[in-house]
This record gives sequence, structure tokens and C-alpha cells, in this order.
Amino acid sequence: MHSDAAVILDVDGTLVDSNDAHARAWVNAFAEHGITVAFDHVRRSIGMGGDKLMPEVSGIEESTQLGEKIASRRGEIFASEYLPSIKPFPQVRELLQRFADDGFVLAVASSAKESELGPLLERADVQDLISSKTSSDDADNSKPDPDIVVAAVKQAGCPKDRAIMIGDTPYDVAAARRAGIEIVGFECGGWTREALAGALAVYRDAAHLLAEYERSRFARLKARSAMADGRW
Repeated sequence: MHSDAAVILDVDGTLVDSNDAHARAWVNAFAEHGITVAFDHVRRSIGMGGDKLMPEVSGIEESTQLGEKIASRRGEIFASEYLPSIKPFPQVRELLQRFADDGFVLAVASSAKESELGPLLERADVQDLISSKTSSDDADNSKPDPDIVVAAVKQAGCPKDRAIMIGDTPYDVAAARRAGIEIVGFECGGWTREALAGALAVYRDAAHLLAEYERSRFARLKARSAMADGRW
């Protein structure tokens, strides 16, 4: 789908309150294989792809036989024990509907696996508003490398200077900046404003951005797009 402007969306910790659940699933999966990892270390690494998180917290490469077993088990644990209770942050659907009403194409750029992405968007009740989805399965390198974000912008079909990303981790900020697009940060995923340094602006969550929408970068980009199209 092609658009004049796009919002590139992270999912975990941005649209849905799932970061703690992902961390617990990893800790449990490691424990089942006789490996102890600290919850706090795993929690700080959520937002990276599993290919980066696993060696970061355990020294085990995901591509090894053991790594593949742990990653597979983590997915099973998350899907069965945590996914059914995942909830969206307040006013997520309302914010995304506002973006859509303003003519933005909505594209997802997530470090999640494709098999988890659809169910997470269903939990957020926004799947019908999303035009394209890019997961860790669609890129050679996961966040904080820019590959997933670059692919999402390409799928959205808009110039980089008319795309804005929303994410909740320093890995989102790094990926967006390396991809050459602006990013807005959300604190609801557990990171502070200081940790999200480099973001164009930082809001508490979707509800906060929606309340400040008319003063946001998104409103200015909408106005710029309207002027370029001769609608003003």
C-alpha cells in the first residue's frame, strides 16, 4: 500500500502491555533447560530480537541447537501462559483510528516473530487498521539494527521524511535513527524519557499522545501533506 505519510509502529510495550510477559517467558524457557538468567537482565533486553537477546543474557547463540530449543519453548510458553491475558494500553485503538482518519498508512515494525504478531495485534484490537506488518522473520538483522524499520517504510510506500515511528525502547530509537526516520517514544514499556534520548518527543502512552495530538509532530506532518496535495 502506498501513502504520502506513514506511522511505523512497534507493538510490544508500545501498543500492548507485554514486555514483562515476554521476559518471564524467556526466564522460564531458560530454566527448563537448566539455565538461570536474571529477570532484570532479560527485561532490559526486551525489544531486541531473540537472535540478539539470547546471547546478551546467556551467551548462547539462537542459531545453535540449544538456542533453537530455548527459543521455541519460549514461544510456546508465551502463547499458552501469557498471551491470553495481554491487554492493550489505554486508547491505543482510538489513537490508531485518529492516524487512519488523518490519512496515515499504519505499518508495523516489530522484533516479534510473525506467528506472534497477528495474535498481539488482535489483543490490541487494531489488526483491521494495519496496512502492513514487518516482523523479525522479514529481516536479516533485528533491532537495534535498522533492517525491520527500513522494510516497514518500504512496505508503507512513503518517503522517509514522511514516516514517523513510535516505539518504547532504546532499541526502537536506535533502529529508527539508523534507518533515517524520526521516532516518538512511549514510556509505557518501562523505559524512562532519559533512556529514550534521541526520540523526537516522548509521551507516557497512546492516551497521552492522543490528548496532545494537535500539538504533535503527527498533526504537523498531516498539515504538510495536505498542503503538498493542494487540499489547503
